[in-house]
Amino acid sequence: MERSLVNRIIIGSLLSIAIVFICFNAYLVGFGVTLFIGVGLYEFFSMLEKRQIYPFKFFGLVVGVLIPFSIIFRFRITTEVQLWFVILGLIFLFILQFLRRSNHQATVGISTTIFGILYISWCLSFLIRIRQLPGGALLLLSVLIITKSADSVAFLIGTLWGKHPLIERISPRKTWEGALAGFFTSITVAVLCKGFMGLSLSRAFVCGILLGFLGQLGDLCESLIKRDCNVKDSGSLFGGLGGVLDTLDSIIFVSPAFYLFLKLKIPFIN
Repeated sequence: MERSLVNRIIIGSLLSIAIVFICFNAYLVGFGVTLFIGVGLYEFFSMLEKRQIYPFKFFGLVVGVLIPFSIIFRFRITTEVQLWFVILGLIFLFILQFLRRSNHQATVGISTTIFGILYISWCLSFLIRIRQLPGGALLLLSVLIITKSADSVAFLIGTLWGKHPLIERISPRKTWEGALAGFFTSITVAVLCKGFMGLSLSRAFVCGILLGFLGQLGDLCESLIKRDCNVKDSGSLFGGLGGVLDTLDSIIFVSPAFYLFLKLKIPFIN
């Protein structure tokens, strides 16, 4: 067995134990997710700087951390107030650009700052929203178990028996064998966790399909960003697992999708 695989298993196991403990305390979840969002944004902006793209890092970090904080403390923000914040944020970004000495890549700097906030902070903050739902601890544990089980199986099968690259130009090590194994693992684990999530068999099955697809899409999207920035890992915080974004990439799109899946009534699915 490869040393990197052993390291991933050890670090992943320790993280899993910590997460199980944290999930049963709402405030630990909130502050933990906020910390991960802050570090993830820092990694994202740092990768862009290696690509000679200079976002407004401090602004992005402040706004990115304020989003989960507003959810932790359940601030009641109306749609009108949200729109004002968006408008003021855009104006402030342009003012910051005016203060820079150069106009070089002005549009790119502003756009990537907004993208980072939406991609990392807005999406991952749904983990806090999930925890705040009735039975939120088990719901949060379920979505993490489903997604990371699929991740682990996809990596294991792809490493040991993968022969056919999934999208080689984006991630040479990801294979169709691993992707399919991860997808079916997501469905299987979702069905096994249906009692924890309070879902019927049919809804759990659909949930597994949704999470199985979006988890791997999130993984590929982060790989695309790393490929474009010419870096192997987003960071080194978790050793063999890489940085925060490397660890949470599969959860980025899963988080809002799972929350909306629980909140919305889907026709023809009981």
